[in-house]
Amino acid sequence: MNRYKDTNLASLLGIIGNIILLVMKLIVSIISKSQAMLSDTLNSAGDIVSSAMTFFGNKIASKKADEDHNLGHGKAEYIFSLLISIIMLYFSVQVIFSSIKSLFISKEYAFSIYLIIVCILTIIIKFALYIYTNKIAKKYQSLLVQANANDHRNDCVLTTFNLIASIFGYYGITFVDSIVGIIVSTWIMFVAIKLFKEAYDVLMDKGIDESLREKITEIVKKHKEIENFNHLNSTPVGYQYQISITIFVDGNLTTFQSHEIANNLEKEITNLDEIYLTVVHVNPVSRNVK
Repeated sequence: MNRYKDTNLASLLGIIGNIILLVMKLIVSIISKSQAMLSDTLNSAGDIVSSAMTFFGNKIASKKADEDHNLGHGKAEYIFSLLISIIMLYFSVQVIFSSIKSLFISKEYAFSIYLIIVCILTIIIKFALYIYTNKIAKKYQSLLVQANANDHRNDCVLTTFNLIASIFGYYGITFVDSIVGIIVSTWIMFVAIKLFKEAYDVLMDKGIDESLREKITEIVKKHKEIENFNHLNSTPVGYQYQISITIFVDGNLTTFQSHEIANNLEKEITNLDEIYLTVVHVNPVSRNVK
């Protein structure tokens, strides 16, 4: 499927880009002893793991339904998203404590022009990765790929903070470096919490949003044979939903006619991009038969 081919390409590009940036940042952070650059280096290490998880998560999620997994393997995407959020949270908390500690400890700071160069290269590479990855994420409505896209975007902003810290460091104002380290890590922490919540909601079978519910309601109301409906329930299946709904039709209709109404409704609802499968239960409405 093009979905998994494209999402895997996005994750592979992320892995390659982050490995290049990790090596550059690690060397420069050792030379300059920059706390902000060190936090950015750890962030790149986390990005590599995240991109790798995106790749393997998509690979598992792309597997078709089998005897043991009747609805496919789509939730693997959200399990890996949850793991990515935990890794991001761990790295961010570690660097926050390290940066706070460095505020109270006199530490050598060696400015290097390579700090500036690496920051600029990071912004360029990450912005390009964000544009491409975000396009893929929106196209296929993938939380896992969107997490990577948001990470690339955040890195552009955070590296700009690092660039500012490097300039201050050049003029001997080194405490800004530690403050930026805290800002960078706090940003990562909040992004991780947001990702965790989104993945958790799907894994805990959170229902469809109001806009999708309205779409389904409009489809049902177009069928004049359907007098009423209730029990519109949903279960996440990967990036889509399985829908079940109960409809009420004239009790004088034949079984075949009722089945046709239900079958047509199932097809229409399932045609929505967000829907994986629709199950319609039919209840007859009693009528006085002459």
